[in-house]
Amino acid sequence: MRKYLLISFATAGLLFNSCTNGQSQISTSVLTPSAYADKIKSLPSAPIIDVRTPEEYAKGHLINAKNFDWNGDDFKKQIASLDKSKPAFVYCLSGKRSAAAAIEMRNNGFIQVYELNGGIMKWRAENLPETTANSTSSAGMSKLQFEGLLNSDKLVLVDFYADWCAPCKVMKPYLDEISKEMTDKVVIVRVNVDDNQSLCKELKVDELPVLQLYKNNTLTWSHSGLIEKANIEAQLK
Repeated sequence: MRKYLLISFATAGLLFNSCTNGQSQISTSVLTPSAYADKIKSLPSAPIIDVRTPEEYAKGHLINAKNFDWNGDDFKKQIASLDKSKPAFVYCLSGKRSAAAAIEMRNNGFIQVYELNGGIMKWRAENLPETTANSTSSAGMSKLQFEGLLNSDKLVLVDFYADWCAPCKVMKPYLDEISKEMTDKVVIVRVNVDDNQSLCKELKVDELPVLQLYKNNTLTWSHSGLIEKANIEAQLK
């Protein structure tokens, strides 16, 4: 009986070590923007895969990045063209799509996939280099123009969003409802982060979704991430 218990504890220890080692291996593959940039420099021949849509990619991407749209029909075919025995980099807007793409790549035999923690939004927040290649990119709204939108005798609720952000899509219907139901009290301003990259960098908006509430041109409340309608309404009372 004692021998059996010893074997059981030993087995449990091996399993525990396997799990923690696995978690450690995964965590070291998710890098901060600065560590990601350093790793790219140390592996200059490794492919950099931007898994956003072509429209997002055209508005700004990492230098030398290839666009393999995670939601496109050709993603599996595109990654199959890469050498699985060598490291690869993936990123998206905020990190969710690239995390899913990295899992898919690892499941398909890639030995090392590095992910950009926080996506290109965090990359931009640290003023790291990107390019539009030969694509044209609008400068978007200036901070002065943004501040002009805050000039109202009503509350101004600013919704920073992206067309490709799943939580943003969930929130839009009830933000529209609030806009109609509280039209005498609240003005809702929607800011597309892809179209207003400089503004978002200046305002330090580096994740999605983000809501900011202004009263008399003064920021009184801010929230990052998915939030229910009732919780927003509570801030507007």
